[in-house]
Amino acid sequence: MSPLFSSSILQKGEGKLSKEWMLKTLVCLGFRETDAQVYVLLSTEGPKKARDIAEALNLYRRQLYRILKKLQNNGMVNGSSEYPVCFSAVIFEEVLELLVEAKREQHKVLLASKEELLSTWRSITEKYDEKS
Repeated sequence: MSPLFSSSILQKGEGKLSKEWMLKTLVCLGFRETDAQVYVLLSTEGPKKARDIAEALNLYRRQLYRILKKLQNNGMVNGSSEYPVCFSAVIFEEVLELLVEAKREQHKVLLASKEELLSTWRSITEKYDEKS
């Protein structure tokens, strides 16, 4: 296992340490800290209303709704059709697959633009080399 995702914290077996490992892992995968906190809360405690999430994480509701909307748009959180809405985490396997696919797409874009980026970089640096 990569040291980046070491499970040594998880092996200690305490709930708080397990959540800490989950948070660190999600941040390493590209989540913002607060987004990761919301996802971990929903993953470990099950579906919750926004009011309960905001209270548990000490967040302003406006901030929380932005986070929930982003997580929903990215396919990582679901909202119920009832009122008030109950939010739930998509299973981690699916979230991980979404993240892997996003990285694949980023890789394709980078490869497709590699030559253009290098060419532009070289032309800019050549101008500075000529001035020196």
